[in-house]
Order: sequence, then structure tokens, then C-alpha cells
Amino acid sequence: MPYRRLPNTDQARLRALRTAIQQSDKQSFEELTVAYKTIHEAKSYLNIFEKQLIQYQQTLESQVSANKRYQQIVHNARLYISHFIQVFNLSVIRGDIKKEHKLFYHLDPNIHNVPDLSTEAALLHWGKCIIDGENERVRNGGLPIYNPAIAKVQVHYEVFKEYKSTQKLYQNTTNRNWEELVSFRTKGDEIILDLWNQIEANYKDEKPYTRLKKCQAYGLVYYYRKGEKELTKEDDLIVE
Repeated sequence: MPYRRLPNTDQARLRALRTAIQQSDKQSFEELTVAYKTIHEAKSYLNIFEKQLIQYQQTLESQVSANKRYQQIVHNARLYISHFIQVFNLSVIRGDIKKEHKLFYHLDPNIHNVPDLSTEAALLHWGKCIIDGENERVRNGGLPIYNPAIAKVQVHYEVFKEYKSTQKLYQNTTNRNWEELVSFRTKGDEIILDLWNQIEANYKDEKPYTRLKKCQAYGLVYYYRKGEKELTKEDDLIVE
């Protein structure tokens, strides 16, 4: 007899539950292969699990969709912050702005490279530094930089900050739904195991091939071991 294996994907779990329920619904109460209480529990669980799975898929799709927009926003913020620092450094190199004024921006007066902006944390840090620094320099009598203007940089920076918070909410919601789904899977596996045990027990006195086919009709999934001979109708004709 081949060995059975419990479902290991959500779709396989749904299929196993639906098949067992559909087969049981064809039987009268007196001839039930599976206890009525177990079938009732399976139906209740299936309804909840399907809703939970749909909810998780929807939140995941929303997160993925929002992330595409978010990546563009991150790109824009990085572009404007980088561009502003490059223009500012060129102004310092030309002598239009005193190099010691770079301290307003927390930039090294003797280094004219753009800081590393590869991470979101760096964007948050340097975005704030150049916005605060530009405003402070202008308050001290300096002429503002116009290409790009700090107001334009700040717009992209604030949008980035807002979307970063929103994206975090999407991630938290998706993670919470995932954790709930994992706990539902554990309960589902317990119900399927109970279903399958009852089904196999009900057909334990049948001949091998007949038992296999009747169990498969209820959704049980069997696998043959390497080198194991597949059961056929002829196996039921063998007289022990």
C-alpha cells in the first residue's frame, strides 16, 4: 500500500477539505464515512480559512502595488537630494558659498563628494540635514540655491517620509495576516488528519486496490515509494 502525505500548500488543503466534504454530503446520515461532528467542523473551518486566505492575498497584492509606487518616490527623493548637494558643492568650489557654511548641512567643508544615499535611513538623515542647513544659511544672509530650490527638494522628501510610514503599515498588515494564516494552517492540518484517519479506518477491511480508490475519492493523496509496484484491480483478485 502506498503512503499518504498531508497537503503542504494552501490550495492542496482547500482541495482536500472540499473533496471530503463533497463526498460526505452525498451520503445519508446513517451511512456517513466520517463523523458528522468532524464534517461540521471541516465546513466551518473551510469557510473561515478561505476568507483568511483571500484577505492575506489582497493585503499582499496591495503591498506589492504600493511598493512599486514607493520605489519611484524613493528614487525621486534620492535624485533631488543628490542633485541639491552636487549644486551646493559646485557653488562652494566656485567660491559663491563659503566652505565653512557646509557645516550648516553637517557636510565636511573639505570634502565635495555626495554622501552615501543608498539606504532609506541615509535619505532621511541627509534630507533633513540639507533642508535644515539651507534654511539656516539663508536666515544668516546667504542666497538660496534655485536649481533645485530647497522647497522642491522638501516636497519630495516629505512625500518620501509619508509613503515610508504608509509602506510600513502595509508591511505590518501583511505580516499580521500571514501569521494568522499560519496558525489557521495548523488547525486545518489537524482537521484533515482526523478526516483522513476516519476515512481509512472506515475502509480498512476493503481489498488494497478498492481501499485505495475509495480513499482517493475522498481526497486522500497517496505516493508510491521508489520501486514499489502500483496497485491494480488484479491485486484484489489475489486470494490470500
